[in-house]
Amino acid sequence: MNRKKQVVKYILSDFFGSALAWAAFHYFRKRVIEPQLFGEYYGFEVDPRFLVGLVVIPAFWVFLFYFNGFYRDVYRKSRLRELGSSIWITFSGVLIIFFLLLLDDYIATYKNYYQLFLSLLTFQFVLTYFPRLLVTSSTNRKIHTRKLGYPTLIVGDGEKALELYNELESQTKSQGNIIVGYVSTGSRSKESLAGITKHLGDLKLLRNIVFDNSIEEVLIALETSDHRHISKVMNGLIGMNVHVKAIPSLYDYLTGRVKMSSIFGAPLMQLSFELMPTWQEKVKQIMDITISFVAIIILLPLFLILASIIKITSKGPIFHKQERIGKYGRPFILFKLRSMYLNAEAGGPALSSKHDNRVTPLGRFMRKTRLDEIPNFINVLKGDMSLVGPRPERQFFIDQIVKKAPHYLHLQKVKPGITSWGQVKFGYAENVDQMVERLKYDLLYLENMSLFVDLKIIIYTLITVFRGKGV
Repeated sequence: MNRKKQVVKYILSDFFGSALAWAAFHYFRKRVIEPQLFGEYYGFEVDPRFLVGLVVIPAFWVFLFYFNGFYRDVYRKSRLRELGSSIWITFSGVLIIFFLLLLDDYIATYKNYYQLFLSLLTFQFVLTYFPRLLVTSSTNRKIHTRKLGYPTLIVGDGEKALELYNELESQTKSQGNIIVGYVSTGSRSKESLAGITKHLGDLKLLRNIVFDNSIEEVLIALETSDHRHISKVMNGLIGMNVHVKAIPSLYDYLTGRVKMSSIFGAPLMQLSFELMPTWQEKVKQIMDITISFVAIIILLPLFLILASIIKITSKGPIFHKQERIGKYGRPFILFKLRSMYLNAEAGGPALSSKHDNRVTPLGRFMRKTRLDEIPNFINVLKGDMSLVGPRPERQFFIDQIVKKAPHYLHLQKVKPGITSWGQVKFGYAENVDQMVERLKYDLLYLENMSLFVDLKIIIYTLITVFRGKGV
């Protein structure tokens, strides 16, 4: 499935639909509203202001739709859910345009304001929602007829896995699952799916299997006796860009945790890795880019001074570059101002401590004030990091942490950050045990992620830095 092509379809549909809506609205103003004020119709003028509007207004709408997640997961759209979202977003967008551009219009009566608002709302909704509906309906039809689908992996090898496989394969209307194979738990001698679909390996190879087979959806179909494997499965899938669903238990039905997304589909429970509403994610991204860009400009003179002192006072490069692990377990190069002597880790990776003799005198000052992390803003602009998020670690230490706390992998759901709840509450860790202890604060952050929490962490970080206590 070509996702980029599908996204382009939606964007072009929304852009040209919004342009046509703005043109229709402009004609309505000229033909209906202005004659009530001036007494006659002066014709439809295509002036430069109107032409600018044909570009700027549609761009505003595309941004608004993107901001609210309309172009995410384009092959799993619900028409009913999108109807509700379209009504709300269109109403909000028209409200913004009305107060920014239309409130100062010359009008004959206040009734004209209602006419302007309702006409723009109608044109915008009809000319963007219905073309988008055609694209979604066409896509859904291809999915239901198995012309399109998601490479799917079944985790389980018992009767439940067989029942799920048979149900998916026998559906008149496909849910889009193209079964690539199954992963066994290794707890039974006879596997129900053996010979029916491909056996791809056991749970130890789960991450590699998902990656190698470009799996988009994982269906957990474990027997009651295999439930001890669930945490292993979930930890194995953390940080992988896949949809995870599970066969619900009777308890899940009784507690209302099973939410239907398809009337004709198999009853599966969606296990979500999303931690923030889409609009908050977009605002967080905008904050990251804007604040980092401003910070780099403001801190440039200070950076140049520190870089000069580093070069004069100790041998070695100005920058310290180190591979760290980011979102979804992807490695990236972290940039910092060098605070240690050259070849400080010649004996192997080691965590720094309060009285670390590998740290230069200037390095101690920079670490205390966190000025060595000024280049981290470059990582944020590159998209490797965020302003707020769990601090990125090296794979060497992650391997040790996971042995003691497998749930550490949950931190890879999000981008690592320049500062974090763990940094503010706990500070720097000097050994793996302290890293595990700090983990509870970062997990708490994941459970409470919001723009408000991010703002609080940034404020507390700034207070700590200005006091020179380090974080």
